[in-house]
Amino acid sequence: MHALDEAGYSHYNRQYKQRLPTILSLSAIDWAVCRIKPLILPRKKKTKEAFMYNIDTPTLTTLKNKNIKAIFFDMDGILFDSMPYHAEAWHKALLHFGLEFSPYEAYLHEGRTADSTIDAIYNRLYGHDADRTTKDEIYALKSSIFGGYPAPKPIEGIAEVLQWVKEQNIHLLVVTGSAQVSLFEKLQEYFPAIFERNHIVSAFEVKHGKPHPEPYLTALKIAGVDAEEALVIENAPLGIRSGRAAGIFTIGINTGILTRDDLKEAGANLVLDNMQQFRELLKDLNFVHR
Repeated sequence: MHALDEAGYSHYNRQYKQRLPTILSLSAIDWAVCRIKPLILPRKKKTKEAFMYNIDTPTLTTLKNKNIKAIFFDMDGILFDSMPYHAEAWHKALLHFGLEFSPYEAYLHEGRTADSTIDAIYNRLYGHDADRTTKDEIYALKSSIFGGYPAPKPIEGIAEVLQWVKEQNIHLLVVTGSAQVSLFEKLQEYFPAIFERNHIVSAFEVKHGKPHPEPYLTALKIAGVDAEEALVIENAPLGIRSGRAAGIFTIGINTGILTRDDLKEAGANLVLDNMQQFRELLKDLNFVHR
């Protein structure tokens, strides 16, 4: 089991199976056109206190001493609240092919390219990569299921964060494992005039996806900054590992179903509970591109 607490995994699966008993009976045709509402775990109501962050003095000092010129944002789970849909779509598609892969595991694997995700599962179960045809069939089904869900909404508080960063003349880049051909148009629709077309690192720009450092090393090159002059904002262990491997201070924001320990153990320099905490931290640090 990859970086996953077995007790927590079993508990989550028991809850999941109780709430979604019908998926095992779907036929192949059902899977291709299914429009099942994904499992969305209830989220705690945010109080004013929930927006207050805790940070130790050494970490705060490190951040205050940085001359931040660029901030790199993951997309799913950081810009958009899309991970519940992705997690369910992966789970259902892989289950159809006889492969066990829980939504919790999908969060742990977030950031990989589709091929890398499928190969990781095949290697865990069979000791080898999946063949090209199998990968294409699994991903086509996953995409079909995902396409039946409502359009994901932006993460609460992210629009204010992006606008604030833009106003400080700090470079904004999206670093994602996504292979969406209309990615820039999607960003423009929800965050107009925030991102530049050439400030996106997607699956098309790299050979190795997260947790390899290539995505964030590519972002550094595009922004024209050193690792010490950047921040990585991630919500998943593999993205955190990628940012740290690139030598960048990496903040994990736990917007999903993982535990804080999942993000901390992946190497996050700082873990926050929501985007509002990051917004308050940015304002307190008052970064300005100098």
